[in-house]
Amino acid sequence: MPTLIPHPPSAVHRPPSADVNGLTFVAPPEPFPQNPMPHVAETGANWIAVVPYAFLRPGTSRVIFDEHGGQWWGERPEGARETIRLAHEAGIKVMLKPQVWIPGAWTGSLDFADEEEWLMWETTYERYILRFAALADSAQTDLFCIGTEFNASIQKRPQFWEGLIRKVKAVYKGKLTYSANWDDWDKVPFWKELEYIGLGGYFPLVAEATPKVEQLTAAWQPIKERLHAFSKEQGKPILFTEFGYLSVDSCGWRNWELERGIESRNINQQAQANCYEALFATFRREDWWAGGFLWKWFPNMRGHEGYPERDYTPQGKLGESTIKKWYRARD
Repeated sequence: MPTLIPHPPSAVHRPPSADVNGLTFVAPPEPFPQNPMPHVAETGANWIAVVPYAFLRPGTSRVIFDEHGGQWWGERPEGARETIRLAHEAGIKVMLKPQVWIPGAWTGSLDFADEEEWLMWETTYERYILRFAALADSAQTDLFCIGTEFNASIQKRPQFWEGLIRKVKAVYKGKLTYSANWDDWDKVPFWKELEYIGLGGYFPLVAEATPKVEQLTAAWQPIKERLHAFSKEQGKPILFTEFGYLSVDSCGWRNWELERGIESRNINQQAQANCYEALFATFRREDWWAGGFLWKWFPNMRGHEGYPERDYTPQGKLGESTIKKWYRARD
């Protein structure tokens, strides 16, 4: 883990060996048929993210987490705890990252017309988060993420988030982050209360079908400069709580748009591998960048949506070699 310097310093430093070489685990529907951690370690990864999803039905404000019938094993407390145990046993650190899924919608657009709806959402979300904060503490999880991409909520309801952070800290004694979207990380009002500036690294870079590494690294430069300046201003390291690319044409651009109609898109493993290469070439040696969590990794290749050859995972693709090269590297 990076050594954090109190706010507000003029720079953030950490040893290169402290990089978070992370994989985001997809929670499996049933217990692991075999321990997935040896394969994780073989990639050079030293962290995983465990993501127990809750749900929100479109047009409603109640966060639902139903461990008795609506959740896969890997999302239920016993599955999350076992995943954390196996990771720690293998010397792999863990970020517990509870997320809310809204079918057909995006959490960043989550908004409500009246106070009653807001209060319902905040009450049920808080209950969900504090439940997993307690699990994170008892399982000695290394990092806890309080939320992911709630763009409207953090700007309209900052007092809720400030209160939530205080309540999480009363339950969980470890390090905290929040996962901002790629376009609003500089609008989050509570970074001073957390150890990392967390964000999804899904910045649109190059729209070509197979962008060259040199094109991608050039597109990263102004973004890197902004992130560096913000890290210095806040006195916090930057952590890519998510980063990833589909293995299809034009995956160096707007991947969330490519997800629509994914089954009909051209497979392009080289484009995905080039995007990984450019990201690490850009950030890996920056002392203010703490590393990141690849989106996503299927333990034992279970839990797929049905299009693994086009999905974000690099498993069995050219991109897996690129990930291994960087994750195994010793600067």
